[in-house]
This record gives sequence, structure tokens and C-alpha cells, in this order.
Amino acid sequence: MSYDIPKKLAKAVSYSWLILTLSGCAVSGVLTSYPNEMASVKDQINSSDASGVAAKLADKMQSSNPLLYAQEAGRAAQISGDFASSIKLYDSAINSYLALDDRAKVSLSHVGANSSSLLVNDKVIPYEGNLSERILLHQYQALNYLFNGNNVAAQVEMRRTNELQQRQQQQLDQQSKTAQQLSNGEVSAEVSRLKSIGDTPLNAGSYYVTGLLHELFGQPNDAYIDYRKAATVLPDSPVLQQALLRLAQSLSMPQLEEFTQRWGKPVQPKASQGRVVLLLERGFVTPKTSFTLPFVVDNSVLSLSLPTYREPGPLPAVPATLFGSNALSFAPLTQFTQIEAAELSDRLPVIYTRQAARLAAKATLSHQTQGDSTGALLGNALMQIFNVVTEQADCRSWLTLPAQLDLLDNFTEQGQYQLHYGNNQQPVTVQAGRTTVVWIIDTGNLTRFYTKLL
Repeated sequence: MSYDIPKKLAKAVSYSWLILTLSGCAVSGVLTSYPNEMASVKDQINSSDASGVAAKLADKMQSSNPLLYAQEAGRAAQISGDFASSIKLYDSAINSYLALDDRAKVSLSHVGANSSSLLVNDKVIPYEGNLSERILLHQYQALNYLFNGNNVAAQVEMRRTNELQQRQQQQLDQQSKTAQQLSNGEVSAEVSRLKSIGDTPLNAGSYYVTGLLHELFGQPNDAYIDYRKAATVLPDSPVLQQALLRLAQSLSMPQLEEFTQRWGKPVQPKASQGRVVLLLERGFVTPKTSFTLPFVVDNSVLSLSLPTYREPGPLPAVPATLFGSNALSFAPLTQFTQIEAAELSDRLPVIYTRQAARLAAKATLSHQTQGDSTGALLGNALMQIFNVVTEQADCRSWLTLPAQLDLLDNFTEQGQYQLHYGNNQQPVTVQAGRTTVVWIIDTGNLTRFYTKLL
């Protein structure tokens, strides 16, 4: 028995699968969930046997998503303390971003990817990251160089981070002038909900880190500027307020009187004291999920799937922390899911427009199957099954980022100290007139410490 399935439908479905192959995209990657794929990776990072994670992720850089896997692999190596390998992997990600910047014409593979995405889903398109991730990439590269003893390279990455931060601010200013209006009420509501999770992609933690690096490298005026930007994003942070007070007094800034009236007197270090900065990263950033919008077009039920974020659950409380005999309280600086949700809220209208174009293409193909013949009915069913199977939201994002960055920035008498973080201990040296940076990465089951005396 044979059925006369409309030729246009059969040709279109076959073409989309052919494009998947030619564009180098494995079908399993297009039809599976990236957050599910990364769940086992994060479990391994969160264990004592994490040495091979970066290499496994690096092997996937030969896929259609080299940028994404370079970021993940670089972060996995960094968490494990292999800063030299992380530098090389992050360099690959940086070069991918530069290639995107310099691309003067669309490559054949890019045409194929975007063409097939009109019939399949956005995961066919090679991952291109976003500006918030790119800023973090250079910030983390600066920390790699810092902890690997290359202060000159760290300064280069610090400046690149500042340049990207400036670009982000300019883009936000432009977006506020040309805000896109959506005709779809459900998408507009989702944009508003995302903004209730995170209202700005500006990252107070990134501004603080670049400010800290400026100070460490003898550039207090630049540090003051970055601390002010951090305090603009997070105005109620006492740590940022004190950093501004201290530098405003040291630099004789005209804002000192205003700051003093608002926040109190600055605290300057004594001659016998050193500065201790504890950067505490906890957990993993929340992965994207999806929501689906059903549509009926010419009696065909089709669906459109878009990425989103859910409100992240609370992290466990910071374990009891002692520095010597002194109890410490960390101040929250950045919640990374808020940053990513704000970034997505700005891009969701563009994603929706592209998805709507896909829906229109599928509706056109489905229209070719209308009729009462057995072949037409089977063709219509095939089109709807194809849509259900392939219409998936693109939930790719940099998932080895932390959930939250907490901070302690204080002055302490010089000496040898034992840092107690929960059940973990780390010796720390404090020298007068110098800064000790302690980077604590707490992935849940495992806590890693990295220290640097500068």
C-alpha cells in the first residue's frame, strides 16, 4: 500500500534534515536538552574526581558550538585550579567572539544553519554567546593570569573587560530609546516576568573585580570609577560604599562629603594592617527552561517554544566562616541568574520574531497537506509530528558559571591566619601594606581555595 504524500512537504522535511548534516549539527544535539547534558558534567565538577572534565568538554569544541564548549571547558579547568589550561581554553572562546566581530560575509555553513533553523529550531544555529558572558570571559581570564603570576596579561584582560562593560552600557542606553513593542501578549508578559527576576544585565561583581584589579595595579582613579559603577548597580552594598569612601578620601574627591553624609566615615588601613579580599562563588547558575505557545493555523495545531528562566531557588546559607578567631559575614554581590534573565528579556523579542517566521514556514508546508485523501491526512499528521519533535527552545547558556558571588573586603593585622569555611580550612598570610586575595569556589559538595598575595 502506498500513500501520495505531497511532494513539497516530503522535500521540505528531507531538506531540513539534510541541512542538519551539512551544517555539522548532530541530530541528537538538536533534539536534546543542553541543561540535561551538562547536569552530569556539573556533578563531576562537584566531586573530588574532576580532573578530566575540562578535557572532555574541550573535545566537544570540534562540534558546531566551539564557543560554548570553550567557555565551559575553560571554566571547568579554572575551578580545578588548572589556570594555565584555562587560559588556553578561554583564548579559544575569545577568538570565537573576535571571529564573530570580524565576520564580513556569511559563510556557507552559517547560511545552512539559519536556513534549517526556519524548519527545525534555534539549536541548529551555532552558539554565539551574549555580551554578559563575554564580559565574564575576560574577567575570568584576568583572574587566571593574576593567579598564574602574569600581572601584565591580567591588566590587558582587565582593560578588555572595561571596554566590553562600556559597550554594554551604550547598548542598554540605545535599547531604552528604541524599545521593541510586541504584539503577542504572552511574550510581553514573559519579558516582564524575566525583568522581575533581573532588571539589568549590568554586573556589580564584574565592576568590583575590575576596580579591585585597578587598585592592585596602582590605578586608584580607575578603581574609583569602577567602584562607583558597581555601587550604581548595587547601591545598598556596605562593602562597595566603604570602598568608595576610602578612595574618595585618598584621592580628595569632591564626592567625599556627600558619601560621608550618606554612609559614614571612611575606614583607612593602619600601617600594621594588610587588606584581605575574599571572593566567594557558590553553586551553579540556573539553567534556562522553556515555555510553549500553541497556535491554530488553517486548522493545523502548531506550537512555538521559547527559552526563559524560572525564579532561582535560594542557595543554602553561607557556612559559618572564621578568619582566625573573628567571625565573618559575606555581602552578596552578584546573582548570576538575574544577569542572564535580564539579558534574555532584552533578546526575547528578537527570538520570538525568528520563531514566528519558523511557524509561518511550517504553516505554509502544512497547508500543502490539506485535503481528504489518505495521503493528505497522513502528510498533515507527519507535519504536526515533525513540529512537535523539532520545535524546542534553545536553552544553551554557560552553565558552569556560579549561582552567586559574595564578597568580604577588609583590613586585618598582619600575620598568619587560618580561614575556616564550614568544615574546610585554608592557611592565609596577611602582610602590612599588601593585599591577599582568597578565591573560594563552593560547588556544593566540594570547596576549593586559591590564594594570592599581591
